[in-house]
Amino acid sequence: MAFHLTFRWGNSESNVDVDRMVAALGELDAHDQEHPDVSLTHESEWSLSVFESGLLVWENLESGEPRHMKGVSRNEVLRLWIALSRGELSLIETEAWLPGYG
Repeated sequence: MAFHLTFRWGNSESNVDVDRMVAALGELDAHDQEHPDVSLTHESEWSLSVFESGLLVWENLESGEPRHMKGVSRNEVLRLWIALSRGELSLIETEAWLPGYG
């Protein structure tokens, strides 16, 4: 399965390992309003974007209809990113998503 990770300042890497995912999440330690999130996007166009506040947004970049959760820990984001990287979309769908971007 193909996926890519977008780092906080816009650079992107394909099919990264867990250490690179952790590095991307670590970029959220510094406050930056202009670059507020990091994201992982699967080849199916499903994406999980996380913000320094712990806001997590789940959406299909082609069809829209975003959903979100607030106060998500980085460990939980990492678990969901790993699932998304493996194409386990149905597992992610079972989370307690709320409508919209939050």
